[in-house]
Amino acid sequence: MDSRAFTKLIEFLENVPSVTGVITHGSEENENWWVKFTIDTTHHLAWNTVQELGHVLNYLSLDERLPTSFYPVSPPPYMNGGPEEFLSWVIVCENMEFSPGTCAEWLEGRLPRPVDDISEWEFE
Repeated sequence: MDSRAFTKLIEFLENVPSVTGVITHGSEENENWWVKFTIDTTHHLAWNTVQELGHVLNYLSLDERLPTSFYPVSPPPYMNGGPEEFLSWVIVCENMEFSPGTCAEWLEGRLPRPVDDISEWEFE
């Protein structure tokens, strides 16, 4: 998959509160694609971000689930350090017909809008 296919999803994720650092991506030929990023665990909306992404990407509907998975990944903590430095998050899709751009559209339609407006993420 051409790296340009990831542009829309990466640009969207860069605007999500608490997502920080470099966003990496890749694909396995005709098998799956993935996007990996960091969530600042000290940001007051970090767990809101995890909850929102987990809802849309893992469990949007019992009947119509997206072909995506969102989960944490980490090297061995005992060799490296804590989540502030070494915990990352990954979106994986095993259906190559569901492009990263389509994933971005699903997120845009279901996450708080505009996604970079922190006040839209805060619950009363």
